[in-house]
Amino acid sequence: MANEKTVSYTSTNTYTTVNTLTPKTKNIWIAFHGLGYLSRYFARYFRHLNPEENYIIVPQAPSKYYQGNDFKHVGASWLTKENTKQETKNVLAYIDAVWEAEKPTVMTNFIVLGYSQGVSIATRWLASRNIICDHLVLHSGGIPKELKPKDFSFLKPETKVTYLYGNKDPYITEARKTEEQLKGDALFGNRLQVTVFEGIHEMNTAFLQQLAIS
Repeated sequence: MANEKTVSYTSTNTYTTVNTLTPKTKNIWIAFHGLGYLSRYFARYFRHLNPEENYIIVPQAPSKYYQGNDFKHVGASWLTKENTKQETKNVLAYIDAVWEAEKPTVMTNFIVLGYSQGVSIATRWLASRNIICDHLVLHSGGIPKELKPKDFSFLKPETKVTYLYGNKDPYITEARKTEEQLKGDALFGNRLQVTVFEGIHEMNTAFLQQLAIS
């Protein structure tokens, strides 16, 4: 008979930062990449922002895998359907460590962004740790079904929440739009703003630029 058991151990993982945190920094971002990215590549989407005013922290999903049959390109995944509850605890503990290492002593404008699969990580981290932010960006991904309105009751009244997706995104069907709108309305109420752009399932760098200067 095969028995599945559990052990605990210490693990080490990387993350990426863009620019340098200084007294001139206006916006501090923590950005969670989507399925298949490595943090150092996802960070490229933020390099067009004003380097003096923006400091970006990009955590790295811990589960790496080869993409394609040539075994040349490596991607990463935050979670799968396998042992999701325990893996979520592991991922959140890692993000806690990143935030502990990077959290500034003086907070300016704090933006939390999740892209695609990263939406589930961004929302779970905020909800489970009561992380206060000024703007939560949910970009082209799904909000976890287990989250409830009370999980976000700690947010400031002025916290903005944007759900952002492309009008030609093959993953955002009509049914998905309705589902995410209902979940977003229930969780965030009148904080939620839905923004649709011309495009597919891709990062909207023009929105990032607009957000950085607003």
